[in-house]
Amino acid sequence: MRTSKLLSKIRSGKVAKVCALGHFIPSYVCHAAHYGFDAIWLDCEHRAWTDREIQSMLAYFHQYDIDCMLRTPTLEKAKLYRYLEDGATGLMIPHVSTPERARELVQAVKFPPIGDRGLDGSGLDSGFYLSGGESYTDDANRETFLVVQIETPEAIENVEAIAAVEGVDGLFMGPGDLGLRIKKLNPGFTLDEARAKLAAACEKHGKAWGLPAADEAHLKQFAEEGAQILAQGGEFMALKEMLENVSQRFDRAVE
Repeated sequence: MRTSKLLSKIRSGKVAKVCALGHFIPSYVCHAAHYGFDAIWLDCEHRAWTDREIQSMLAYFHQYDIDCMLRTPTLEKAKLYRYLEDGATGLMIPHVSTPERARELVQAVKFPPIGDRGLDGSGLDSGFYLSGGESYTDDANRETFLVVQIETPEAIENVEAIAAVEGVDGLFMGPGDLGLRIKKLNPGFTLDEARAKLAAACEKHGKAWGLPAADEAHLKQFAEEGAQILAQGGEFMALKEMLENVSQRFDRAVE
């Protein structure tokens, strides 16, 4: 069983360095690993992937020894743990607003005695049966992770109960969705207040937390507040900004 870099960082009290990817770009996995990222947030919620594309990409994650934190497009139990069998190091589940939902997810993706994940043992995660052995289920529980996204006012109200759920390894605030709902539903708190409540709940229950950071100042601020799963950078904006900059160079050069 491959050792999780993200979990190693969290367990040693450090910050895991995460970037994002939403398209089939194998070289991105190689480059992220080369430049010291611990994990790539593979977005399968807002981006289109076939099952075979995901399986192929996960092989690159193992080739270059970097965690895949796969944001899932489904809550179906068998599909969730199949991502782990196919080689994802962990799952990030969108819109988890209640402890009941968090417990359902633990049941889906953790083996007994923590959860009720189905056993196969012949996927990439166990070397296609060659490296699993009798310790496979314990190894999987130790080296794979479940991160739940806190993206609604209801989730903030329930954040302490969610953080208390055994088998949840981390809570990740989604400022886009949460900010939209704060603006439209007027829940009576700000994103800063929500983040403070999330941080306090995770500290109380010994869970890691994190969120995307827009710039270096926010990376520093959130790390100082105790965040251990920080994400910045992705191919979408990188390509957009590259094309914008190159277009401007053309305009200056050939005006």
